[in-house]
Amino acid sequence: MTNSTSCDVIVVGGGPAGILAAGQAARRGKKVLLLEKMDRPGRKLRITGKGRCNLTNATSIDEFIRHFGKNGRFLKPAFYGFFVDDLRELLADQGIPTIIERGNRVFPECESAAVVTGALIRWLQQTGGTIILGSGVTNLLIKDGRITGVTTASGRVYSAANVIVCTGGKSYPLTGSTGDGYLLAVQAGHKIVPPRPALIPLETEGNIARRLQGLSLRNVSASLWVNGKKQAAEFGEMLFAHFGLTGPIILTLSGMAVDALSKKAVVEIALDLKPALDYQQLDARLRRDFDEHPKQQFHKILKLLLPSSLIPVCLDLTGIQPHKNAGEITARERQTLRNWLKDFRFRVTGHRPIEEAIITAGGVCLKEINPKTLESRRVKGLYFAGEVLDINADTGGYNLQAAFSTGWLAGNCVTEH
Repeated sequence: MTNSTSCDVIVVGGGPAGILAAGQAARRGKKVLLLEKMDRPGRKLRITGKGRCNLTNATSIDEFIRHFGKNGRFLKPAFYGFFVDDLRELLADQGIPTIIERGNRVFPECESAAVVTGALIRWLQQTGGTIILGSGVTNLLIKDGRITGVTTASGRVYSAANVIVCTGGKSYPLTGSTGDGYLLAVQAGHKIVPPRPALIPLETEGNIARRLQGLSLRNVSASLWVNGKKQAAEFGEMLFAHFGLTGPIILTLSGMAVDALSKKAVVEIALDLKPALDYQQLDARLRRDFDEHPKQQFHKILKLLLPSSLIPVCLDLTGIQPHKNAGEITARERQTLRNWLKDFRFRVTGHRPIEEAIITAGGVCLKEINPKTLESRRVKGLYFAGEVLDINADTGGYNLQAAFSTGWLAGNCVTEH
């Protein structure tokens, strides 16, 4: 065996973007090698959606773009090329029917990310693409402003006129996402927007979250406050952890929280435990509960309002005596309770390590990438797709669809250089 191999297209990284890029390029008749440094491809894909695999979201392109914020418009050509229906059809052809759940989230009927990953790998192999495992790429080979191939950690040279970098971000390093693509991009002269965690649990001050560890709250609202000003709010489910706050609505707010913390701002999360009631309606509810049970002790009345594990925390933070009869609660105490129920506040002191982030913000600067092809504006024949790019959205299947769509677009645009 020689120490050099030639092909038309090299795809670096075997995640969702890499698999789609390699498969689409192979469908177009290209000789494609997918180089994956781990012992099997799709490691991160196998654990998405808590193993159920939230593939995408059955909504419009415009709505998708909104979830990606200021960089969302960059994705428009990728979404017009390969979008939700295309992904669902591809999976259906591989024997993986999909279903739409709450919030338009699309899951496989089998509810198995591992099954989805296996089906996509089979599809790639059916197209004629070849996967080479244990092949971490360390260098891009560039000559006269054109890509000519790559070298791996073992020193092996792979020659190709097209290289698609799909190495992911820096989250979940045990799956292979260790930021390799940023180093490759820098070799090609690209600017990297500093990687930082997105969709990351938040650490909070004090021991309240620790006391509530394991408690999950549904149908609550969380708002993000920066330097005393409300920045955003989300409604849904959250979870208390030993370090602070997590769960879907917290993760959605976390990107803005991380950015604010990096600027040394005062960051707080305010929980509204009764978002369906405004202050006046909640006050009327409390009055009614107290009037109907005047002889009942306050801590027992709280069982009508709160999960049991929250009651001791409520008593501590409001200062209302637990054995006081409901009929003896003063107007001021009722106001204190009402205000706490609507504004249960936590000072955010930090976030979990980037290794625990669901996705990475930052990455290859989009100004240096052609959105219509995903080709580098600096090196001919070099493409970037997936999380390695400076794109990220909140939860709901948006990020995974972006990986599939950008991978497909890059694979569809490789040319005969």
